[in-house]
Amino acid sequence: MNRELRTLPIHRVRRGGLDGSGTQLHREFFEAPPELVAPQLLGKILAHVSPAGNLAGRIVETEAYLGPHNDPADAAAHSYRGPTPRNRVIFGPAGHAYVYAIYGRYFCMNVTCETEGRAGCVLMRALDPLIGPDGSGLARMAANRGLAAGAAAWQLTSGPGRLSQALGLTRMGHNGLDLTDPGSSLQIRDDGFQVSEVLVTARIGINEKNEAVDWPLRFALPEHKCVSGPKSLIGKRVPLG
Repeated sequence: MNRELRTLPIHRVRRGGLDGSGTQLHREFFEAPPELVAPQLLGKILAHVSPAGNLAGRIVETEAYLGPHNDPADAAAHSYRGPTPRNRVIFGPAGHAYVYAIYGRYFCMNVTCETEGRAGCVLMRALDPLIGPDGSGLARMAANRGLAAGAAAWQLTSGPGRLSQALGLTRMGHNGLDLTDPGSSLQIRDDGFQVSEVLVTARIGINEKNEAVDWPLRFALPEHKCVSGPKSLIGKRVPLG
């Protein structure tokens, strides 16, 4: 994988308030190869407007999965063998949620990339939880996770299954949602938080026999406490300024 990474302007992540500020990302942001979109999503806010209130977190770890039009094709991607009823969202327009189930009880949330027909997506791997206007966002996330109030941030949203559970995301309720629609209950927003450097590593949780196992398509804020699999953070820092 030799694609040149685009650049963004590392401040350490600060826990802040979720007050609806920031700009919703437009479709054009996602209409690029996923390995370019994934690092640019770091520092952005993934927000879910739910009946229980607004829940959100700052994105601190992502993974890119490439479409079958790439050479070589990404054997670890759900789109590897072409469109199916399960993955058809990935082959549609950019900026949509692709949510799938794992282990029969957890869900993972991705955002689609590329233009329609050219599959690609970015997996949300970890968030830094944000506090809602009423101060109860963390307590609701803990309850969603079946944890006691006051649980550590990394226990809430460190890992793709955990963050989806904390935010209340499911395949039935959120798969296919257009994250660029102003009326969508699921959005990615930019509040001006700046990132100047990311850590690039191989993706994790991929079978060692998979030919794409060592592709450097995992991106994280260096040394952030909410990043999943901290022992696997072996890679290089790349400026995105």
